Amino acid sequence: MKNTRILIVDDEPGIRDSLRGVLEDDDYTCQTVETGEQCLEELARQNYEVVLLDVWLPGIDGMETLARIQEIPFADRPQVVIISGHGTIETAVKATKLGAFDFLEKPLTIEKVNVVLNNAIQQRRLELELSRLKDSGDALPRIIGESVPMKALRQQLSLMAATNGRVLIFGESGTGKELIAHAIHAASARSTEPFVEVNCAAIPEELIESELFGHRKGSLAGAFEDKIGKLLKADGGTLFLDEVGDMSLKTQAKVLRALDEQRLEPVGAAESIKVDVRVVASTNKNLEEEIERGNFREDLFYRLNVIPFHVPPLRQRIEDVRLLSEHFLGEFTRSYGRKPKELTEDALHVLEAYPWPGNVRELRNLMERIVIMNPQTRIDARHIPLDRARRAVFDRPMDQFGSLQEVREAAERDYILKKLEEAKGNVTRAAELLGLERSHLYRKMKALGIAPKE
Repeated sequence: MKNTRILIVDDEPGIRDSLRGVLEDDDYTCQTVETGEQCLEELARQNYEVVLLDVWLPGIDGMETLARIQEIPFADRPQVVIISGHGTIETAVKATKLGAFDFLEKPLTIEKVNVVLNNAIQQRRLELELSRLKDSGDALPRIIGESVPMKALRQQLSLMAATNGRVLIFGESGTGKELIAHAIHAASARSTEPFVEVNCAAIPEELIESELFGHRKGSLAGAFEDKIGKLLKADGGTLFLDEVGDMSLKTQAKVLRALDEQRLEPVGAAESIKVDVRVVASTNKNLEEEIERGNFREDLFYRLNVIPFHVPPLRQRIEDVRLLSEHFLGEFTRSYGRKPKELTEDALHVLEAYPWPGNVRELRNLMERIVIMNPQTRIDARHIPLDRARRAVFDRPMDQFGSLQEVREAAERDYILKKLEEAKGNVTRAAELLGLERSHLYRKMKALGIAPKE
């Protein structure tokens, strides 16, 4: 299975070499080590789907190695197939209890190894997909809207999603660019592989290289162990570069090289690693203007912009407000355990007359607020707080605050939300309006419970 990584752990060179040769002939990507310690070091450095692990090893044995592999976080943990020349029922039972997928006795047959490997890979991918669906609460991202722009968008998505072409999604903050990226991945041939997101605007410039490419122990201040980068985690799947226009020129150069060569080099590493990744990027900026200003590389723009994708702002598809409002009301009444709510025609007229500077994100937040604050089932125009959605903290009843600290935090939160609205959700611009460093604003937002995409 092409681009599937297998780690072979055996202290006998003949077995390591013969297994590797046969599996590589079947298009597996293989690495071999001879001890349990080397196995754990390799797993800390790079992701593998399956480990073929011998029981009898110098140093820590296969069972101890297996137990330590189970401590790896679920998303990065490989399936483990135990191999042994002295197999017993007791050993097989113990291995299964420790988390092994299967147990193979030596001498190995190629047919049996291939069957077990295929089953292990399919099981791991199924478990990862079930975990993703459990986290998302849905099988496929749902793109809501029957307006002409949204019908055209869905048609474009159906035409290009199954390809491997790179996609650049343009759109204002809050229009749903991340949802489109998920939909592209879900409709592609890579849908069972990882979807890995990197928010280029949220990660400090000094850390984004490490986040993307990973690093070796000791290569950076505070790098006490190897780190697997997002690009390697997305191997075989899709890497989503959210707000790619905020990436530094230095990092842009490295991303360009990785796209051209489909190889990455972790910070502090002497060797490069081959990857197979489809890149989907998004931006709320005019990248051609950024190129003219010297803020974005023209060659990277053309690499990313193979398939341009424009997500319309909500004000250009105002006929979708009704569908979106009803969808969000249903979502939040279910999640908060409230009775179903209905919007009156007057309420819908108010919603459709509003320009929605914060786009779909603003509408979603408003529907959540309505569900929380209004116990009645019929929502009319007087319950739509668009003219006071960002009321100052001092307009609220003072008895809702328990301390001066709570008042201070509420005032800070309101003011930051106001500036984010003025900046149309652009955190970098909001930081400039507030006179703060972007990283400082992100820390402040996290402390006050403001999501970057709120």
